[in-house]
Amino acid sequence: MTKLSDTQALILSAAAQRPEHIALPLPESLRGGAAAKVVGAMLAKGFLEEVDADLHKGEPVWRETGDGHGVTLVATDAGLGAIGIEPEDANPAPAGATDALTEQSAPEAATGTETAPKARTPREGTKQATLITMLRAPDGATIEEIMAATGWQSHTVRGAMAGALKKKLGLEVTSEKVEDRGRVYCIA
Repeated sequence: MTKLSDTQALILSAAAQRPEHIALPLPESLRGGAAAKVVGAMLAKGFLEEVDADLHKGEPVWRETGDGHGVTLVATDAGLGAIGIEPEDANPAPAGATDALTEQSAPEAATGTETAPKARTPREGTKQATLITMLRAPDGATIEEIMAATGWQSHTVRGAMAGALKKKLGLEVTSEKVEDRGRVYCIA
C-alpha cells in the first residue's frame, strides 16, 4: 500500500464519499502554499486529477484556466486504491459472493470505521532496534546507557521512547528508580 501523509489520506477519504469523487473543498487547515504543495504532490503521484468544473452543477473550482473556465480536483482510481478503496468497475464479485461481501462490509460502512493499521516493526540493525533490545533486557536500561549505545542525546532517547515506541509501535515502556543505577526503563 502506498504511504500517504495524514492530510493526503484525509483528502482522499473525503473525496471517496462525495459524488463523482470530487476532492474539494480541502480541509479547513490547508490553505495557500501548503494546499498547493499537497495538491501538487498528489497530482504528480496520480492520486488526483484536474478536470473541467461543471459550474452549472455548482462544482467547486480549484483554479481558473484563464479562458473563463475552471478546473476541479477529482480522486483517481489510484488515489482511491491508495486508501484501500477498489474502483467500482474493478474485480466484479462472482455470483453468490456478493452477499458475503455485503454482509462483511455493511457494519464498517454504517459506522464509518476502518480496520486497524498493521503493527509496525522496526528494521534490524537500527538505533531504534538497539533501543528496543536494551529495553527488553531483564535489567532494562538507563538513559545514560542508551545514550552510550546509540550516540543519541538524552532528549532524543526520551522522545524515541515516547513517540516511536509508545505511540507508533504501541509498546508499554515502564520505569522505576533503582538504587545505585538511577531510573531504569524497560518494555513490559
